[in-house]
Amino acid sequence: MIASSFHLLLHFLMPALVARWQYKYHWKGAWVVMMATMLVDLDHLLAQPVFAPDRCSIGFHPLHSYLAIAVYFILFLSNKKSSKISNNKMRIISIGLLIHMLLDAVDCIRMTF
Repeated sequence: MIASSFHLLLHFLMPALVARWQYKYHWKGAWVVMMATMLVDLDHLLAQPVFAPDRCSIGFHPLHSYLAIAVYFILFLSNKKSSKISNNKMRIISIGLLIHMLLDAVDCIRMTF
């Protein structure tokens, strides 16, 4: 229970820290966009049961698949910082998705111990 609560807390704190560090003047907007990437967890609704505390989501859910993570990484690399707003938003979205996947991967590692 404590581990799950801490995991969820990190899903809010890490994007906030990265947004504050990377987007100093527009960090609140960047944080909101990164928080919207939490919608990636809607793919959990496809699983039976929807929530299983001992299940690793990486590689199990479609939007948490290795292929999806590769796409998120390619999006991150292809949208270098630029003055174009659309490129910047895509970069923020990819950062949010990668943070989410990283935290889920850390949770998977934690479950093995």
